[in-house]
Amino acid sequence: MNVRDSMNRRRAVAVVAVASAVLLMVGCGAEEKPKADKPAATSAAPQKTRNGQEQPSPEDSAEVVAVLKGRKGLELAVSSVERDAGGFLTIKGRLRNSSESSHAVPPQTSGDETEVVKHGTSLGGATLVDSIGKKRYYVLRDTDGRPLTTSGLGVVSAGDSVDVFMQFPAPPASTTEVSFQLPTFEPATLKLS
Repeated sequence: MNVRDSMNRRRAVAVVAVASAVLLMVGCGAEEKPKADKPAATSAAPQKTRNGQEQPSPEDSAEVVAVLKGRKGLELAVSSVERDAGGFLTIKGRLRNSSESSHAVPPQTSGDETEVVKHGTSLGGATLVDSIGKKRYYVLRDTDGRPLTTSGLGVVSAGDSVDVFMQFPAPPASTTEVSFQLPTFEPATLKLS
């Protein structure tokens, strides 16, 4: 067997493995139970005042730092960008479908790293770019290659939204703004405190 045949067989096995994983994820859905140490995402119903008017839920009243527009009506509204003492930067927000029909979260948002893609649709392809420091920061991964971000994203129904987060290594304290990039979405500039 020559080297060319060996390479072609490896490619074919890789393609079959990726296709099988995609079909398995689509067929199984997101029926996995949330872990006990992570609270399940909930959506609070609007509360009514005494005169019958609706009050906005706490999620609705959160300040929006930036809105990234994606394909087919998907929007990511960033609500917080926080550094912590451990040297991490966490971005939180809501992924919303503003269209009139259901759409799947594009698989490109997971990025193209094999180790990340095999864990399902996520926001693992997100990056931060520090143009002054000339550095790009990627979503952190755990020891099994899982991205430290919301994963298991599937179809978002029309008008629905999903709470999301992404964790990155924190840029130096001297960095005050970064460009936030998520595949298939417009980039946005985020201010760092």
